[in-house]
Amino acid sequence: MNSIDACLDGIAKVNERILAEPESERRKHIRERTVSVTVPDLATVFDMRLTIEGLTDITHRSQTAPAPRPRVHVTVTVTSDDLVDLAGGRLDPARALLTRRVKVDASMGDLLRLRKLL
Repeated sequence: MNSIDACLDGIAKVNERILAEPESERRKHIRERTVSVTVPDLATVFDMRLTIEGLTDITHRSQTAPAPRPRVHVTVTVTSDDLVDLAGGRLDPARALLTRRVKVDASMGDLLRLRKLL
């Protein structure tokens, strides 16, 4: 099991990957969305916004605490180890989805856009 800090580092790596894309590509694929990443083994939820400027307003809270935003567009559930492995490129996102190591609750359009970024 990884720590909250390791998960935050993983989220930062994902953000770096998003920002490495040219702005024109980000504009094509990113629609501003609220994102919650639930990490059950840490009983923690990371809340953030996905924007053209990357992942912003990143906070974390206990899984039992109420969400700070009334509407979440994308919800991801993943263990801390898999989150860190995904961020580090050691776990293929498509394989993780197919084997249900990562669960994503989002519209089909959001899934297709996110797939192009990750």
